[in-house]
Amino acid sequence: MQMNEQVRQAVRARMKERGITQVKLAREVGMEQPNIQRLLAGRVGAVPDSWQKVLDALGLKLIAEPKTPDEGRIDDR
Repeated sequence: MQMNEQVRQAVRARMKERGITQVKLAREVGMEQPNIQRLLAGRVGAVPDSWQKVLDALGLKLIAEPKTPDEGRIDDR
């Protein structure tokens, strides 16, 4: 699963858990609802700032953790 899909799933799950609509989220983060819809559908290249606003509003954070050495695409040598 791509990272963007994981983030979208986490955001949708949190919205459902808290009963937050796209309209309410859009108002909270200063975006229009159609933009939230496109963001959650993966139909637009997400601007990191937009994702950060959405994650902050929902009390979520994005964490980048190192993979095990054999999972990297670039050889450490």
